[in-house]
Amino acid sequence: MHKPAQTSEPIHPLLASRWSPRAFSSSPVASETLQALMEAARWAPSCFGAEPWRFVLCDKERNPAAWQKALDCLVPDNQTWAQQAAALILVCADTAFAHNGKSNTFHAYDTGAAAMCLVLEAENQGLRAHQMGGFDAEAARAAFAVPQNCACLSFIAVGKQAEAATLKDDDMRAREETPRQRQALVDNFFDGAWSVPVKVM
Repeated sequence: MHKPAQTSEPIHPLLASRWSPRAFSSSPVASETLQALMEAARWAPSCFGAEPWRFVLCDKERNPAAWQKALDCLVPDNQTWAQQAAALILVCADTAFAHNGKSNTFHAYDTGAAAMCLVLEAENQGLRAHQMGGFDAEAARAAFAVPQNCACLSFIAVGKQAEAATLKDDDMRAREETPRQRQALVDNFFDGAWSVPVKVM
């Protein structure tokens, strides 16, 4: 299933086609492909070049025990569909700069950029990725021995997309098939001052 973005102006097909399905195939993903996703994230921009992101890759085929630990950290609703994903990735961020030990207030911003690079490369590789905030951060910290100076920010499910019909939950299946929507540009994008809507041609 494809749900391309309905944009006011043409944008890159990779951006327009990216979306976050819940229907995943149980097919494995090659290790080299998963490495390509990590490589894409590695080249994201970051403040002072600090690269605060830390990704814990849990590949269901190569390391089923780690994958199960990751699945166990998710809230039940996410577990119902993420159990089919080939990989679950814990996204963390070092909250301090390595070069001076001071607080890095951009750690989440920069790690979000790296995560988006990973997601877009997944799209480029013919995969789908779904980012999740529904997880137990402390359980993840304990399960993967995440140090206290690192924040657990999200999980990303990665795999090959399946048909919406494979989802057992009726509501979830309906959401899968519903066209994507976004707020209008004028709602969130301003021209020179707060609340002054951008001019849409």
